[in-house]
Amino acid sequence: MRVLLVGEYNRSHRYLKEGLQNLGHEAIVVGMDDGFKKIDVDIEINQKFRIGPLQKVRSLMIRLFKIDLHFIDVKKQLLKHKAQLENFDVVQFINESSFLCSAKDEQNVFDLLTSWNKKAYILSCGTDYSSVKFSIDKKFRYSIHTPYFEGRVKPTDFALGLKYLTPEFVKLHHHIYNKIEGVISSDLDYYIPLQNHKKHLGMIPHVINVDSIPYQAPNIEKKITIFHGINRANYYKKGNDIFDAALDLIDAKYKTKVNIIKVENLPYKEYITAFDTAHILLDQVYAYDQGYNALEAMAKGKVVFTGAEKEWEDYYNVTPNTIAINALPDAKEIASKLEWLIENPEKIINISKNARQFVKQYHDHTENAKLFLEKWS
Repeated sequence: MRVLLVGEYNRSHRYLKEGLQNLGHEAIVVGMDDGFKKIDVDIEINQKFRIGPLQKVRSLMIRLFKIDLHFIDVKKQLLKHKAQLENFDVVQFINESSFLCSAKDEQNVFDLLTSWNKKAYILSCGTDYSSVKFSIDKKFRYSIHTPYFEGRVKPTDFALGLKYLTPEFVKLHHHIYNKIEGVISSDLDYYIPLQNHKKHLGMIPHVINVDSIPYQAPNIEKKITIFHGINRANYYKKGNDIFDAALDLIDAKYKTKVNIIKVENLPYKEYITAFDTAHILLDQVYAYDQGYNALEAMAKGKVVFTGAEKEWEDYYNVTPNTIAINALPDAKEIASKLEWLIENPEKIINISKNARQFVKQYHDHTENAKLFLEKWS
């Protein structure tokens, strides 16, 4: 089978490509490089009118003439690579807005790529209409919109994904869903909103090339190291403010027992090695399941504070606090769980082993690529 993977988000399509290739199939990834993370793609779509000095020219042209130079440039690049982007059996888009254009222009790009290929699918692994609508309707106990409801994040914050609820993006959503064969969710935060949708083909857990991530058995001879990686644009959305408050409590009580590392906005290749010396990693608060950063850290053998809600425990039939630590939106609760690990370092060793085994069992790129092939067929 020939598979075109459109767009990238935390190496999800890169890992899927590697799994498909292991099974003897052809796959390429085309898209942008996921912002500051600088994710490798096979055919990179340049963002010179979105990022850098030319974005001012873009804004002026949109304001004066309603012409988006970013979209024109994206379409030009895709047409240039047409011979490499056509005649695929399957084209899967990473999102309903894979190229960060206006809704009208996204539809143009979507229609262009689907006209060159056969069956089309959407991967729900980031904010989209279904997940944002479910969250805004307060059907989750808490979500990335909790800080917005509490007035700590402005509605203009791009990370909230509120654009997907505007009339033009709702129209785009329905256009895409009318044309695709189906949508595949990648974790419970996207599975739950799509559970009863007629186009939902089910969940395939985030794909990870576990073999490319060496396991690091925790060495707890001296201080326990806690790592907190911050994406400043998503500071409140990820609950980094709550982690910071928890760390202040821990630092005050265990200054001689812990070493706290904080970093901001690191590209993927730097981030994935920055926490090598850590025993514990603080990932995100407002989630029911783990995303890529958490899973890659778990594969390395880190104890990760992330989404590990009751729904996740039930889905995978796991015991709380044995594979990942559920990070609730409560600084004192997070600090309490950190204290439990600091006072019982043997738990870190056990959870480390379990975390690696869990990622290998449920997220292996080759095994999960087989699941994609089944759904596409």
